Amino acid sequence: MFQQEIMLLSGNANRKLSEEISNYLEIPLLDALVSQFSDGETRVEICQNIRGKNVYILQSLSAPINHHIMELLVMVDACKRASASNIIVVLPYFAYARQERKSASRTPITAKLLAELLEASGVDRVLTLELHNSAIQGFFNIPVDHLYSKIIFYNYFKGKDPSQIIIVSPDAGGAERARALAKKFGSGMAIIDKRRDRPNECAAMKVLGSVEGKDCIILDDIVDTAGSLTKACQALLQDGARSVSAAISHPVLSGKAIENIKNSELKELVVTNSIGLSDEAKSCEKIVQLSLGDLLGEAIKRVHMKDSISHLFV
Repeated sequence: MFQQEIMLLSGNANRKLSEEISNYLEIPLLDALVSQFSDGETRVEICQNIRGKNVYILQSLSAPINHHIMELLVMVDACKRASASNIIVVLPYFAYARQERKSASRTPITAKLLAELLEASGVDRVLTLELHNSAIQGFFNIPVDHLYSKIIFYNYFKGKDPSQIIIVSPDAGGAERARALAKKFGSGMAIIDKRRDRPNECAAMKVLGSVEGKDCIILDDIVDTAGSLTKACQALLQDGARSVSAAISHPVLSGKAIENIKNSELKELVVTNSIGLSDEAKSCEKIVQLSLGDLLGEAIKRVHMKDSISHLFV
């Protein structure tokens, strides 16, 4: 039984999702102490024998991001020194991915930096979901399994008439993601030409494609302050869209995001639980959160059994 060869170690970033994965696999989470010393340093102590085991560390790199990254690195080091056979990190949300290239002079490439930190700590494999740019996989010299959330969103929206749906990419960079979901639905697709003056601020938007009389679904990987999202909603409605919903994998929801969503004409914002919602976000009637527990659990099982992961997204 594969359950005897796998061990699950959870960080504190998204304990609820870790428990859902644990329930799906019917494997209990490792008995471990993952806390802090009084000065804020991360403290990790694994209370079970993991020698020769395949340890899957479950940690979403959500806020406070830097603390959760350090917590992950310390957990990896603890597993390595406890003689784990393989250390696989499961990152539902991969932070620092929006700086995946030099967008201006004298700027870092933080996605590459984080990849190097994980490798240097002793990670053998990475399993992650909806990277900001799929090319980030190339920053690693270890295997990376890149999962997609399109099947989660397809199952949620599949009751709609495909002829009335149009999938919208909020920028040119997300066109591939939108095209994949549009193909799954057998529906049309549009792209928003977005001009951004500075981070989290969008100056102008133009819809490329006909959305008149359609139910639009904006598909993206991250919703942060929701400023661009609500402006995209306005642009689509101005072009004649009948309604606008959004399907976004990672609900970062910082700053005035909830206020922006509540005050917008967005019908609903559908997100995954790659990041746990705050109490304020949970109280917003427009936000619907879908579970990744079964998807991530099945992916872990297939990685261990050396089965195909791509068949999950056919």
